[in-house]
Amino acid sequence: MTASNTPTGTPYGTLPSASPLPRRKPVSLPRLQEMRDRGEKITMLTAYDATFAAVADAAGVECILVGDSLGMVCQGLSSTVGVTLDTMRYHTECVVRGLQRVQATTWVIGDLPFGTYHESKEQALQSAAVLMRAGAHMVKLEGGGWTTETVRFLVERGIPVCAHLGLTPQTVHALGGYRVQGRGDAAALQLRRHAIELQDAGASMLVLEMVPTLLSTDITQELKTCHTIGIGAGNGTAGQVLVMHDMLGINLGKNPKFVRNFMDSADSVRGAMEAYVTAVKEGSFPDNTLHAW
Repeated sequence: MTASNTPTGTPYGTLPSASPLPRRKPVSLPRLQEMRDRGEKITMLTAYDATFAAVADAAGVECILVGDSLGMVCQGLSSTVGVTLDTMRYHTECVVRGLQRVQATTWVIGDLPFGTYHESKEQALQSAAVLMRAGAHMVKLEGGGWTTETVRFLVERGIPVCAHLGLTPQTVHALGGYRVQGRGDAAALQLRRHAIELQDAGASMLVLEMVPTLLSTDITQELKTCHTIGIGAGNGTAGQVLVMHDMLGINLGKNPKFVRNFMDSADSVRGAMEAYVTAVKEGSFPDNTLHAW
């Protein structure tokens, strides 16, 4: 066993060894574009602490989202609205430290929480700087239209941005609840327009949540330099993301339609994550007849 693959022991347990050296090519924006160009699906999971982040990397997950979903799965909140920037900074630091300890190469995305980028472009820059200093490679923000100039402002200043359209949890009350977005000609046209505007502003990734499969597939084909990451948006996107607790079947509520419990056929957390990566790569997850609209 080489030194780089030797498990790191601690008084409280052992972090998993890094994934094998032949798979250790660092994830970067150029590499994500290369994956997209050759038709390889991008895999993403949420993680909120050092150990689970290291396990996800060892399982071959390319991107880790330190999501404000931690408000619901870690803090017990009823929505993501109550999550603060300081909380996001703390969890981003935890994730990054875990990845550094196992020499991981996963791409880390930090969520900008509600109220930390809405006031002005300058506020968004200050908030993004907090997460970048915590170790994030990219920040994520929700919404289209008004966010376009904010995305442009951040990208021009060297901050990679992941956008988020469709069901945007931070504004779930304004959307009337957890409902599919982009249904109907007018709604679909607006969502498509916002996606193109965000790409043109420099967004490198775009989460599409609870968007009809045909619409998300069309948007993916239109966007050449902005990689769509689906969650409840069918298998026509450039990649997939799930909340880790959901895909392990350990959340506090009922799993949404778009979730598959990968622990059902696995004997370990890492095994479940590896099964998720394989299923996304080979196209068996999501199954449009089960997990999409």
